Amino acid sequence: MAGIPERLLSLIEQCGWQGRIVPISHLEDLQREIRNRKDSGLLDDRLFREQLSSFSYETPGTLPTARSIIVVALPVPQIRLYFCWKGSRLAVIVPPTYVGYSTITSHVQTVLASWIKPEGFRVAGALLPLKTLAAWSGLTTYGRNNICFVDGMGSFLQLVGAVSDQPCSEHSWQEPRMLRRCLSCVACLRSCPSGAIVKDRFLLHAEHCLTYHNEGAAELPAWVDPSWHHCLIGCMKCQSVCPENKAFLSWFDDRYEFAEYETARLLGRTPFDQLPDETATKLRNLQLNEDYRILCRNLSLLID
Repeated sequence: MAGIPERLLSLIEQCGWQGRIVPISHLEDLQREIRNRKDSGLLDDRLFREQLSSFSYETPGTLPTARSIIVVALPVPQIRLYFCWKGSRLAVIVPPTYVGYSTITSHVQTVLASWIKPEGFRVAGALLPLKTLAAWSGLTTYGRNNICFVDGMGSFLQLVGAVSDQPCSEHSWQEPRMLRRCLSCVACLRSCPSGAIVKDRFLLHAEHCLTYHNEGAAELPAWVDPSWHHCLIGCMKCQSVCPENKAFLSWFDDRYEFAEYETARLLGRTPFDQLPDETATKLRNLQLNEDYRILCRNLSLLID
């Protein structure tokens, strides 16, 4: 039995991924960590309600015998889309993790399940605070920008979590670490347009982060300068200047081009069910259709 987690981690590494396995008892530690941040005033109340309150720290009903938590990091690129408008062809970036997020998550969980099924064990999905889990398990290291980094991936990665009824005894659980380079580097702090990254505390002011605001459906605050927007959703300012990402900055996956008539529909905020079939298909394939209204607003900011 003792060799089962090690064999699973070996298979994860053979895929070019990296992973950690910890006992299910650490669900309580994750809950405590998030709650302590909120109680100490380090987390904005609105941000907590919108992004952190939906996590589950109970053993999922689909696998009540769960004994371990698995977290995996896999490399993912930036996605580049092209929008034709008024005779120009505008390249627009979507940062890692947005495109195909649920497809990648489902794929990894399915692969993990297939690897441990011969041993008589199962895997189930779980809604977990993956960044916190990955940092405490030792899988990732935080940058000054509070983004997770993994050796060989930089911050160009997606985290996937799952629970399993496979046993786990030996494991790592430690205080999250900051990249050593960050002790003498302030590149991300200087590049952050909204001032979310500061020197006097490690946890960034997420409520000031451009990503937090342009991911949401609410109207953007008046203090957000439209010129700050440079991605279709999210922000790459702090990641693009980080020395840890130097080897990955030119890694793009070129996807779709949107013709001028398609761009016009998006800028005009045509209801999704009234879009041309080819336009709707592109957005569904990118898994951006659920954020359609946000996409239209942000594209307008970029083009204007």
